[in-house]
Amino acid sequence: MDERAIFTDAYAVLPASTMSDITASFLPFWDKTRMWMIARPLSGFAETFSQYIMEVAPEGGSEKPELDQSAEGVLFVVDGTMSLTLNGITHELNAGGYAFIPPASNWALKNHGDSHLKFHWIRKQYEAVDGIDIPDAFVVNEQDIAPTMMPDTQDRWGTTRFVDPNDMRHDMHVTIVTFQPGGVIPFPETHVMEHGLYVLEGKAAYKLNKDWVEVEAGDYMWLRAFCPQACYAGGSGPFRYLLYKDVNRHAKLGSFVR
Repeated sequence: MDERAIFTDAYAVLPASTMSDITASFLPFWDKTRMWMIARPLSGFAETFSQYIMEVAPEGGSEKPELDQSAEGVLFVVDGTMSLTLNGITHELNAGGYAFIPPASNWALKNHGDSHLKFHWIRKQYEAVDGIDIPDAFVVNEQDIAPTMMPDTQDRWGTTRFVDPNDMRHDMHVTIVTFQPGGVIPFPETHVMEHGLYVLEGKAAYKLNKDWVEVEAGDYMWLRAFCPQACYAGGSGPFRYLLYKDVNRHAKLGSFVR
């Protein structure tokens, strides 16, 4: 039995074993598809986003995937092949494929392959700003983007960035963080961005608030704003995770409980 599941006011850990048949769910207008909701807006949990692990059987998919016209999304393919029709153009995405979908987009998704399609779907209500355009849709593969290496880390810590951090049109970043064996976050990071981290590969010890936890491929971590974090990649191979964070907007005032 995997007893690593943790839920606190500051962070949560959902081990891969919690993504079982009995915790799967379904969505309206999706055929031959099931999902695991690993983050959602909730008091004492994720505040700015939702994240799903989607599993689509052959010939499954949706012609009406998103019901909220204010929601933006990122799709990231883990296994299988996705046929994504986005604003009239069809794209074939394989493992590592990444799509940014602006709010009010016209899109549909199908699995024309012979095996199950597995992908992440991260959703956020887009925060429009007067005088700043809504970002454009795009499709890319992580293999086409060179990671940006963090300084003074001997190239052991890099981030694959899919949008320019200075692009104010974007109010969320979904990136891939990679640590080579022995790579570390050398100090406890504490910042306003909320995080969702899904481990794509490898093993590490991750500091969450006051605790060190062991995480591995398939595990998910949620960190609330200002939760201290650090990492030590002690495995024999790379440690990689898909990272969500909210960025580039004013803090909303007046919505907290006094």
